[in-house]
Amino acid sequence: MKNYFMVFCLLLFVACTKTANTSTENIKNVIQLPTLNLEQAQRLLDLPVNCIDIEFPNKLGQTIGGPEDLQTPKELHPAFYGCFDWHSSVHGHWSMVSLLKQFPTLKNSSEIKNKLLEHMSEENILKEVDYFLGKHNKSYERTYGWAWVLKLAETLHTWDDKTARELEKNLQPLTDLMVQKYLDFIPNLNYPVRAGEHPNTAFGLTFAWDYALTVGNKSMMEMIEYSAKKFYLNDTNCPISWEPSGYDFLSPCLQEAAIMKRVLPTEAFISWFGNFLPQLKDTNYQLAVGEVSDRTDGKLVHLDGVNFSRAWALFDIIKDLPAYNHLKKIAYEHINYSLPNVIGGTYEGGHWLGSFAIYALNSATDD
Repeated sequence: MKNYFMVFCLLLFVACTKTANTSTENIKNVIQLPTLNLEQAQRLLDLPVNCIDIEFPNKLGQTIGGPEDLQTPKELHPAFYGCFDWHSSVHGHWSMVSLLKQFPTLKNSSEIKNKLLEHMSEENILKEVDYFLGKHNKSYERTYGWAWVLKLAETLHTWDDKTARELEKNLQPLTDLMVQKYLDFIPNLNYPVRAGEHPNTAFGLTFAWDYALTVGNKSMMEMIEYSAKKFYLNDTNCPISWEPSGYDFLSPCLQEAAIMKRVLPTEAFISWFGNFLPQLKDTNYQLAVGEVSDRTDGKLVHLDGVNFSRAWALFDIIKDLPAYNHLKKIAYEHINYSLPNVIGGTYEGGHWLGSFAIYALNSATDD
């Protein structure tokens, strides 16, 4: 009987070792995740550089309160008028800042810095602030555009560069306004917005948290922590199999998990996540990429965005959680599906997808 027991233990050990090795090999066998090197950064940089001065076509998304509101995009938004819409222009500026910060030797870096200073001048930013203070603009770009302003501010704050200090100073009035908008709006939100597009509350809270943590805004962090727990702490069995919807560029389930990873202690998050997405514990779990049928359609191309945002959310979630290491494979697959289509694609995706690709690749690097 003793010998049988020893044989059983040996077989169990071999089986467990084989499972662990198989999981590791699965990750290694995935197509190599492209790294954000200088050559790639140069190509991705061209996307925002080529569109931040393109005023038309433009989707203003404004409420017309009177004839005085019927102005050109550049007149209304002298800092962020290019790249089709306001929020895409903001995160296009973030893309340039992020890449210049990481790769100081990029070609034409001096000219791009001057372009950033031209767009984000003190005068232009104050005009942007004035727009948000308009009678009909209280909810303008809530909360997606607000979030990207804070991501831009965060990246400037952590960039050790003379130009960054000037840009951060110029942007500060708009940054402060976005912070106040969060503090005013989120506590009045009784229920989170769970859409896979711009209004998604979890996404807005995630970028706002990152900014607040970076600059040490404790009151904002406390508000976000309280709100995230109020919205999501009792959520279980998120229907990720329903994703993505046809126009999604965010994953409602994974984006929610990403903010909860930030606000919960590790053990509390592991418990919560195990109930929220229990199927992700399975080392054989699969999540199909969002497939794009027509990249000339501005809505259908959103699914390239969902692939990048799923990847960065997964990298956030699994950080320091080795039991979920197998999810890297899914993140890699999502990036690898959409990344080749970003550069050289149509304007419908090119004006914004570069930012999503950069953020996903940065998240993979930070993993």
